[in-house]
Amino acid sequence: MKNRIKVLRAERDMTQETLAQLIGVTRNTIISIEKDRYCPSMKIGFRIARIFGVGIEDVFTYEEEKDGPAGDGE
Repeated sequence: MKNRIKVLRAERDMTQETLAQLIGVTRNTIISIEKDRYCPSMKIGFRIARIFGVGIEDVFTYEEEKDGPAGDGE
């Protein structure tokens, strides 16, 4: 899952710490989400979108994994 959180924060001159406080997570969580190391829950995803005043699809983009799990019928 790719995201535009860093860009959205920069457009609003918002720090990782501020965003973390607004959605009720740690700064480390924001760092991990921005670096695509952590895929947030839907609840957190919608909170982030609401903070920025955009739709969730404007924050997150799902990309199929090239080496995804086996058993998909192919």
